[in-house]
Amino acid sequence: MKNIVTIGGGTGSFTLLSGLKKYPVNISAIVSMADDGGSTGRLRDELGVLPPGDIRQCLVALSNSSDTLRELMNYRFENGGLKGHNFGNILLSALEKIKGGFSLGVREATNILGVKGAVIPVSEDTMTLYIKLKNNKILIGENQLDHNRDIRKYGIKNVYLKPTAKANRDALSAIKNADVIVIGPGDHFGSIIPNLLVDGISEAIKKSKAKVVYNCNLTNKKGQTENFDVDKYTREINTYLKGERIDFVVFPATQPDKDLQDKYEKREGKNSVVKISDDIKIERNYKIVKSNVLNEVPIKKNKEDKIASTRSFIRHDSDKLAKVILAISEIGDEKLIKEIV
Repeated sequence: MKNIVTIGGGTGSFTLLSGLKKYPVNISAIVSMADDGGSTGRLRDELGVLPPGDIRQCLVALSNSSDTLRELMNYRFENGGLKGHNFGNILLSALEKIKGGFSLGVREATNILGVKGAVIPVSEDTMTLYIKLKNNKILIGENQLDHNRDIRKYGIKNVYLKPTAKANRDALSAIKNADVIVIGPGDHFGSIIPNLLVDGISEAIKKSKAKVVYNCNLTNKKGQTENFDVDKYTREINTYLKGERIDFVVFPATQPDKDLQDKYEKREGKNSVVKISDDIKIERNYKIVKSNVLNEVPIKKNKEDKIASTRSFIRHDSDKLAKVILAISEIGDEKLIKEIV
């Protein structure tokens, strides 16, 4: 079986992993540990634990346990002292305390949930994301990406970790043994880049003999990825990988529904729906794979989701995305790839 390593976090990783787990592949999900908002942020501050939120989503995505147990892991308390907390986050924090380490706690949760594959925190060091704006103001914490208005006003210049974080050995081992490395989908500065900032991760990807696939974002965020097209996103990722390492970029063969585009651009501004440049002079060291990977089912917002207004309602489809990844890895049906640019 092929060894497929995914790199990301949050909803994007959940989407990809939910599709991949249906196929005969070995999955290792490397997950960002920069999250510091909501229930996760409170647990970090109050208990001194590592952030469980993105790890929980990946565990649930890969779980073969009952629907009830999966629902329990995502259950969010609505009242009392636990209001706003997620049961799965509390469980992972408790397992970290019981087992004496976050990775050990995640392994125990893997057994409890009947997870297919491995879910690996990118680092066991405390990761704090620093955000430098174009006016040189410094913001501290990944949570700022969704809540600080200065980001939308001035824009992001760059992001970094302080202090630096060292890569988890299990993450480096998974990358070394990978046949395919899949980066994204996910929030550019919140879920993807923090992984690549961890010491050793970009170097390991660069040295790997695996095919490197990038699932390009579908939409832009004002102040963060304003006016980005497919090539701009890919150049950014390659910059953090310290070389021309991406082999394939997956992007939809069709555009989202016009009403959805209008709705999104009303919130994020013009050119907020990502497109492929028609500039024939662009030189690419990667191939753009166009396929039908859009989710055509309307996204339902969770009323308990405190940052629902910041989330995209134009998303990838789990099954379609997984099939294209398999086609690229030479496991699936090549007909799923509509066009290579």
